[in-house]
Amino acid sequence: AQADAQLVRLTLQGQQDPLRNQTALVDKSRSTVTYYITSQSNRTAVVLYDSRNGYVCYKPAEQRACYLRRMDAWDLQTLQMSLNTSEQSADQLLHQNNQTKYYREFLGILTGERVDPKGLGEAVQTLCEQTSIFWVRRRDGPGKQRLIYLCIDICFPSNICVSICFYYLPE
Repeated sequence: AQADAQLVRLTLQGQQDPLRNQTALVDKSRSTVTYYITSQSNRTAVVLYDSRNGYVCYKPAEQRACYLRRMDAWDLQTLQMSLNTSEQSADQLLHQNNQTKYYREFLGILTGERVDPKGLGEAVQTLCEQTSIFWVRRRDGPGKQRLIYLCIDICFPSNICVSICFYYLPE
């Protein structure tokens, strides 16, 4: 990590969920927050928020692909809160489980929409080095014919946890 990057380590344990490890790397100089979410089977998924370039990038565990979407107002608000949160205050916030809000977000993978990594910014290029990058967009949820094939759970210092699920859009 760079000199002005702040490493925030969080270990989350829900009341019904098994133990999950989550580490957030906050880099104020690049205006990025990178979440590393490690499952019980020791597989790590990565979610990168890059406000300088306006992208959210997802790299699921053990997949040779990245999924990219443009940031919206909620992402920017969450990112700003993460950039301003110290390790102690994040740890204190996340241990108040009774106040945690859980959401599910569905992202549809746009088939045939590969992204050229040039112009995406250094953070996305580094994360997705030598992998395919695909555009995704938010949806209400998959139809009955669509198969959800992976989900990533991420919790933010604001006591909001989001389960991000990917599926293919038949376009």
